Amino acid sequence: MALKEKFKSTGTWRQLVQWGFFLWILFIGVQFGLFVRHFETGGATPLYLRPPGVEGFLPIGALTSLKYWVATGVFDPVHPAALVLFLTFVAMSLLAKKSFCSWLCPVGTLSEALWKLGQSLFGRNFAIWNWLDIPLRGLKYLLLLFFAKIILLDMPARALAGFLRAPYWAISDVKMLHFFTGMSLTTIIVLAVLAVLSLLYKNFWCRYLCPYGALLGLVSMLSPMKIRRDSATCTGCLRCSRACPSRLPVHRKASLSSPECTGCLTCVEACPERSLAMAPPFWKRPLPRWVFPVLVLGIYAGGVAAGMLGGHWESSLTYQDYQRLIPMAQYLGH
Repeated sequence: MALKEKFKSTGTWRQLVQWGFFLWILFIGVQFGLFVRHFETGGATPLYLRPPGVEGFLPIGALTSLKYWVATGVFDPVHPAALVLFLTFVAMSLLAKKSFCSWLCPVGTLSEALWKLGQSLFGRNFAIWNWLDIPLRGLKYLLLLFFAKIILLDMPARALAGFLRAPYWAISDVKMLHFFTGMSLTTIIVLAVLAVLSLLYKNFWCRYLCPYGALLGLVSMLSPMKIRRDSATCTGCLRCSRACPSRLPVHRKASLSSPECTGCLTCVEACPERSLAMAPPFWKRPLPRWVFPVLVLGIYAGGVAAGMLGGHWESSLTYQDYQRLIPMAQYLGH
């Protein structure tokens, strides 16, 4: 494919967005690590600004913050960006399918890179038998149900308040950093197994085990934006279904409501007749290819901007709080 034609491809732009966001996440992680290091060394290393975006790695705490906000009207001031980002990603799913997973999620980006590498190494990817695939896909919904029951059903407002005021929650982002920088042998083995499975099977973690993706998928079923097929021009060549990373029968559907659809637009790119489009039900003509990416990035940018302008982005913790709490991080939660 010529370079000019390549940059007309939605897939190319999606990869640029994916890897650009992935590099941004790495930058945030390094900056946060340097911030934490300042306090771990007693101020011997330079102080860097704490990036609030690191709180995107706290979805379970964000779910707790959400229930507390709904129950009391109080927006958690300790990790406000966690809730802002959680609500933004839910809004993305509500308005633009499960696009967070295929456009922004760093785990999704790595997972896709692994199955493409596996495709290059083995000449193909493998598929788990249908009789096993269906119950395995249910695992992520069971995990989601587990967290939803504990947080949304079992925890009263007083328990929520206790958790959100506890030192463990205040330092949960530091605990998450230590998870990545000080992995145990068990963690390394588990991640290695998941990596090997992702080489063999497309998006293994996302398809079978990610409770966050399960939640966003259920929300995305309400999205007006769906892959829609024009049966008048469709020739039934099956290229869309063969290309779909989620193994969906795109060629048989007038519109795709499946929670497994991530809005990656791979099927749209594969269609030789341009019979597929990501569009709302009231739009009869195919939308220009740039519309959906702009919508995805616009919702993300709008959510973050709303959090900043609303005063729900920077943590209320002070320098003195971090000075006291960060050296305690290794002892909290044990």
